[in-house]
Amino acid sequence: MEFFLNFLHQKVPKAGREIPAYYQRALMSSEVLLVIYFVICFFLFPLINSGKWEWSPLLFALLSGCCLWMLKRGGVKINQIKYAVVCIGWVCWNVRYFGWNSGVQHMMTLILMFAFFNVYDKPVSKLLWFLSILAIRVFLFYLSQMFSPLYRMSTRANTIYQTLNTITFFLMLACACIVFSSSVQETERQLRLRNQVLYKEAGTDSLTGLPNRRAMIEQIEQYCRSKNKIFCVAIADLDFFKQVNDTYGHKCGDYTLTRLTTLFKEHALERYSVCRWGGEEFCFFMPEMNLDQAGIVMNDLCSEVRKMNLLYEGNEFSITLSIGVEEYDFASSLDELLDAADDKLYKAKNAGRNRVVV
Repeated sequence: MEFFLNFLHQKVPKAGREIPAYYQRALMSSEVLLVIYFVICFFLFPLINSGKWEWSPLLFALLSGCCLWMLKRGGVKINQIKYAVVCIGWVCWNVRYFGWNSGVQHMMTLILMFAFFNVYDKPVSKLLWFLSILAIRVFLFYLSQMFSPLYRMSTRANTIYQTLNTITFFLMLACACIVFSSSVQETERQLRLRNQVLYKEAGTDSLTGLPNRRAMIEQIEQYCRSKNKIFCVAIADLDFFKQVNDTYGHKCGDYTLTRLTTLFKEHALERYSVCRWGGEEFCFFMPEMNLDQAGIVMNDLCSEVRKMNLLYEGNEFSITLSIGVEEYDFASSLDELLDAADDKLYKAKNAGRNRVVV
């Protein structure tokens, strides 16, 4: 009951003026098959009946052809109604002329399928489509029981006609299902790709292109889960970076961060990962390194930064780093490890900056 109520109250997107591509392809394939089917019936009818009403399939072929021609000239609902009118008209005529055993009544199932695959139709409208098709089908069945068909086909003719109707119905059903399922798969694929892009963007610093704090924490946590090996983390801070911003402007500060990022990437050589921790702080993750090894790497990086000359709009300046390094002891939490590295960073600051504390 709850599922039924949720279905009735679900929100649907607002339909645009143009018919959706997937819905258009499904309707087009179904309309094309209908035209072919009606043409076959036009040539088949002289062989299976007394020669009366042979023009009827041609009339429905023309109607279906007009619907196919006007497919791009209407919205979803109007095309759905045109398709339903042709199918229901053909079913009604067949049931009255040949009787219930002609097998053509199954085509009304396709109307129901198109109604439920219409994402722009409200749930109440879909329910009305279902009730309408059900009512018409029941009415035609009782009508066929109350009145004899206008023409009784021979057993052989009825077998041929039922076979044609069955093949046509399943071909139309298969084509529509293939179009709808491929559309769903393509939408799901695009959604996955978009989610991957969004996930990457959510974990990337927009200025430097480096991973951000969240991405770095996830990387370290994943390493801890998958490997039981030592590692070190380091937190670095640019010394007197505020003076750079105040003296040369924030654009110069951004330029400094991007130049520094380039240096980090060149220096890393797959030995460590680096992220922008926040502001002018960076965090380094050094897998399978002990404290001494990490200290050597960070001291070398600190020296490279010290040697770097920066030039922005004719202003030449240099920067230095203060770095705190800590080794994972397999007992502390990640937060405690990062806090310990941060404490050592402040020790480096208090000791005069431009140095590494391990």
